[in-house]
Amino acid sequence: MKRILLLLTWILLAPGGAMAQATLFDYAGPDRMQKIAAAAKKEGTLTMYTTFAEKDQPALLNPFEAKYGVKMVVWRAGTDKVLQRTLAEAAARKYNVDVIHFGSPEMEALSREKILQAVRSPVHGDLQPGSVPSHREWAATLLSVWVQVYNTNLIRKQDLPRSYADLLDPRWKGKLGIEAKNEDWFASVVDAMGGGEKGLQFFRDLVARNGVSPRHGHTLLNNMVVSGEVPLALTVYNYMPEQAKKKGAPIDWFALEPAVARSNAIGVARRAPHPNAALLFYEYMLGEGQHYLAGMDYVPANVKAASPLKGVKILQTDPVRTLDERDKWTKLFEQIVLNPAN
Repeated sequence: MKRILLLLTWILLAPGGAMAQATLFDYAGPDRMQKIAAAAKKEGTLTMYTTFAEKDQPALLNPFEAKYGVKMVVWRAGTDKVLQRTLAEAAARKYNVDVIHFGSPEMEALSREKILQAVRSPVHGDLQPGSVPSHREWAATLLSVWVQVYNTNLIRKQDLPRSYADLLDPRWKGKLGIEAKNEDWFASVVDAMGGGEKGLQFFRDLVARNGVSPRHGHTLLNNMVVSGEVPLALTVYNYMPEQAKKKGAPIDWFALEPAVARSNAIGVARRAPHPNAALLFYEYMLGEGQHYLAGMDYVPANVKAASPLKGVKILQTDPVRTLDERDKWTKLFEQIVLNPAN
C-alpha cells in the first residue's frame, strides 16, 4: 500500500501528471521550483492582466521570458477596467487570464468572488508584514510608500519632525500640505496614533493648531513643494521627490515611522489555462523579479531586495478596510482634515 501511495504521489506531482495543475500549488519538496519551471515551459505561455506601467514592462518581463522559455501576453489597463474585465470573464466562464497584478484592495475583491487560487510559497516569509492575507490568494509585490517631502531652501534638515506628534509643534503652522484623496493614509496614521478617538483627535489637533492645505494630485503637491508654496508635504510617493531632486530641484524627503504604504499585488487565477506558468511567474515576481522592480525605483515587498526605504518600518494599508469601510474613512477625512469648518 505504501509503495502504491508513493507511486500515486509521484504521478500527481510530475509536470505531466494528471493533477499537476492542482498539486504544484501546495507542493513543498526540495525540487519544487524545478518542477514548476519544467511544467511552465511545457505550457509555454501565460496571460497577465495588469495596471503595471507599459514603459517598465520590458525590464521586468524580458528576463523572465529569456530564463524560463515562457512567453508573456500582457493586457494593461486602469484598475477599474482590469477588475471589470476579470469579473466579467469569470461570470461568463471565459477563462483567459492566468495572473492578475494590480492594487491589493481590488485583489481582495477578486478573492471574495472565488476567482483566485491559494498559493503556499516559501518566499512569503521574506515579504514585508501585511503582504500576504491568511487565505494566501494574493501577495504584495511592490509598495507605493507615502513619505514626507520638504523644500530645502525653506526648511533645514535638522529641523525636520521626527515623529507624527512633532507635527503639532507651532513651527509648522501654515506650512503643511496633503493630497486630498489619501484617506487610506489617514486611516493608517489614526491607527498608529492610538486608534479610534485618540487617533482622530491627533488630526483634529493638527488641523486646529497648524492647518493642513489639501491639494488634488501627488504630482501637483510635489511640484508645490519645489516651488515653495507648500514647504512640507505629508503624503507624496517616495519616487517623486527623488526624481525631482536628481534634476536639481530644491526638494528632499524623509519618512516618519511607521511609513504608510499602499501595495500592488499578484494573484493566480483559479481557472488559469496555464497554471504552472502562472505559478512560476508568481514566484518570480516575489523573488528574483523584486531586484528588477528596485532597479526601476519601486519599493519592493521583499525585505531581502534593495530598497530606498531599507530599515524603515512600513505599515501597509488594510485592503479589507479599504473595501468595507471606504465611505466611513472618506467621510472622516473630509470632516476632520479637508473641510474642518463644515
